[in-house]
Amino acid sequence: MGDVMEDLSSITPTNECEEHVFIAARHMLKALGASKNVSNDLRRLLADVDIHLSRRTNITETVLDGTREVEERLKLAQEKVMRWESNRSMIWASGHEEASEYLQAVYEIQRLMESLRSSPSSSSGKQKELLDRAHSVLQMAMERLELELLHILAQNKQSFEPEYVSFRSCEEDFVSDVSIVSTEDESIGDTSRRDSSGTESENHIVDLVHPDIISYIKSIANVMFASHYDQEFCHAFTNFWKDALDEYFFTLGIDKLSIEGLLKMEWNCLNCKINKWIRAVKFIIRVYLAGEKRLFDQVLGEFGSVYSTCFVEASKGSMLCMLNFGEAMAIGTRRPEKLFKLLDMYEVLADLLQDVDSLFSSEIGSFIRTEFHELLMKLGDTVRATFMEFGHEVALYPSTNPCNRGVVHPLTKYVMNYINVIVEYASSLNLLLGGVQDGAELVPFDQNISLDNFCPLAHHLRSLMSYLEHNLDKKSRLYKDSSLKHIFMMNNLYYMVQKVRVSKLVTLVGGEWIREYTAKFQNHATNYERGTWKPVLSLLMDDENKTRKSILKERYRSFNISFEEVYKNQTGWFIPDTELRKDLQISISQKVIHAYRTFIGKNSSVIDEKHIKYTADELENFLFDLFEGSPMRLHSIHKR
Repeated sequence: MGDVMEDLSSITPTNECEEHVFIAARHMLKALGASKNVSNDLRRLLADVDIHLSRRTNITETVLDGTREVEERLKLAQEKVMRWESNRSMIWASGHEEASEYLQAVYEIQRLMESLRSSPSSSSGKQKELLDRAHSVLQMAMERLELELLHILAQNKQSFEPEYVSFRSCEEDFVSDVSIVSTEDESIGDTSRRDSSGTESENHIVDLVHPDIISYIKSIANVMFASHYDQEFCHAFTNFWKDALDEYFFTLGIDKLSIEGLLKMEWNCLNCKINKWIRAVKFIIRVYLAGEKRLFDQVLGEFGSVYSTCFVEASKGSMLCMLNFGEAMAIGTRRPEKLFKLLDMYEVLADLLQDVDSLFSSEIGSFIRTEFHELLMKLGDTVRATFMEFGHEVALYPSTNPCNRGVVHPLTKYVMNYINVIVEYASSLNLLLGGVQDGAELVPFDQNISLDNFCPLAHHLRSLMSYLEHNLDKKSRLYKDSSLKHIFMMNNLYYMVQKVRVSKLVTLVGGEWIREYTAKFQNHATNYERGTWKPVLSLLMDDENKTRKSILKERYRSFNISFEEVYKNQTGWFIPDTELRKDLQISISQKVIHAYRTFIGKNSSVIDEKHIKYTADELENFLFDLFEGSPMRLHSIHKR
């Protein structure tokens, strides 16, 4: 009998048919037990069997009742889900109540599926059927939630743009846009035009979506993650923001071009794109991506590293696009006109270094950090090489014709304006030029000047101006008139001194340099006076021996001829600086008029008034016509 009971205890109904058999068996046992022909032993056995069957029947009835409840609950949840399958309206647009009810229906399906999976009779046909049905409804709900997510994001994405987007897209950058080989254009600007627009908007994080709907997005994320549809949520959420960033690039005027395409581009066009890139990279990293990372953290932060993985996935394409642009600039030709744009790019990347390290601090974002750091180094190398190339071009820039009228050479203007802009980047260049040889072998350098106390940039700027002076000296040899050579050098060295004196350069190169170059241009002024006026004034000098009247008259006539020749030539020469011109005119006048008056006074008995061609006052006035840049002749002025 024990064996029979053991066999019975191991029996559990596995389907609805078996459940009915157990119930029928109990009725048969009760009928047999009521018979008078059954022995007491058999009656006891039948009673025991009935007890066991009763237990099994109770279990069966409980299972049946539970299954019916699950089915009923699933039916209700399914109805709530299916109601929206035929409805074109969006759930979250219909109100908070509707959205909450929908989410509760999905959570109900999750609970029922978990209950069915954990049930002792989960392998029964009915429960398998219910589980499949629940899974099908859940999948429909997940697809709908993904659609709702994208709709919420699209409808609530914030529209914003940095202030500079509405500005002109491509500024004319005077100094940086002019090649050293085109310095005949004298309209080069004197000041840096480094962009500072949009700085205020670069210092705060923006909300990419309206803050009020973040809770909606999180509720969808929570239910999809709980339903094991986390990959589907992340894919939809990430792709939306990846596409949004691509659209934003277009708004900022950033084209996704290959490195090869950028290298083939004309400089004027490329220069315009660099301007846009510089502004965009600051805003994208410091404002847009910072806001994007905050949003990803708000929505996905509680799911561990998922949020950083999704953020990197959403932003890496655009980040690499921006870095590719920088890469193209770093490997392009190293022309001097590109230096300031390269420096702008270098400085903006250096400024954003900590931002990038913070944005992509996770292991999965390490490759972006590495690419960013490497690009910064490459741009630094390119800046250094371009700066050195500029020095070589200044030293070796050729000329075949002398500069008309002895004026300031366009190369001098270009180089000094260029250097004045360089000073704006002193901090970066001191870092990049530290320990770099300046190529002083190109020109003889004043060994008496100690450079130990100067920063690297100051040392290189002194060298640059030495290269320029050396080149100007070579150009001065193109003049056939040695006096005009000195006027040319005086004009150019004076221009250099003035550019240093009134700018930040003075703090770099020091007062010693100014004194040295002031002495140089003054020396050229002195040499000019000696070369031009010493031979002329020698005709008026006293002779220890008494000179015959005829010789005195001849010397006076020769003086007038020489003076007129100088006047004819040197009124056409030009000293652009009014103060310098006036100083030289006064210096000449003092010497010439003094010698003339002395000569006329001492020889008044020989050269009477009727033979005097010009009075001292007239000569003095004539001298103030010199270096005005308009050739004049005295014979058309003289009234006698």
